[in-house]
Parts: sequence; structure tokens; C-alpha cells
Amino acid sequence: MIPAGFFTAPSLVTRLCKAKHDDRLDTEPETIGKAEPPVIDELGYLPSDIEGARLLFQVIADSYETRSVVFTSNLEFSRWGDVFGDGDMAAAVIDRIVHHGRIIRFHGESYRNTHSLMK
Repeated sequence: MIPAGFFTAPSLVTRLCKAKHDDRLDTEPETIGKAEPPVIDELGYLPSDIEGARLLFQVIADSYETRSVVFTSNLEFSRWGDVFGDGDMAAAVIDRIVHHGRIIRFHGESYRNTHSLMK
């Protein structure tokens, strides 16, 4: 079994910002990195400030070529500049993702809609 770590992007950013505020930024990314693989869900659903975006970028950059990371998002790459608050930072993240990554696009009806009790 793989000990995956599941994080929503907003909760991960909050966790990283708190670690920075508490002067634990040197150890928190290491703790997050112990998840194999870390799963970052809901990337782009809620906006982040530039500090949070930079901290998230650092986690992604530290993972590059050292471990797998899973992202989920409903946003196309062209809108990731809004997510990271900076087109150049978004381009750097995308560059790292597509270099060794696999993009899986899901089509079809929503699982939640299909199994909804409200029909």
C-alpha cells in the first residue's frame, strides 16, 4: 500500500503559511513530503495570495525529479496564472509538471451527480 497524503490546495497553503509564521518553514515541507505521493486536490478552486502561491510553488519545485505528485484541477493550464498570481510562476510549475508528468482528463457525467440522492 502507498501511504498517500491528501491535501486540498487551500488547506496546504494555509498549513505552509502557518509554518512560516511559526518559523517552522524549514521542517514543514519535509513533513508534507513524506506523503508518497502527495495529492494536491482542488488546485485553483480558491484564490491564494502571492505568499501562499510562492510557498506552494516551493513544495512543487522541491518535488521535481525527486517524487511523484498528483494534482487535481478543473482549470486548463492557461488559467493557472490566476491560481499562482503570476504567469511566470505558473509557467514554471507547468514546465515541471509536463516534463515527466502524465495528464489524465476525465470526461463524462459527475460521479456525485450520478449517485446523488436528489433526483
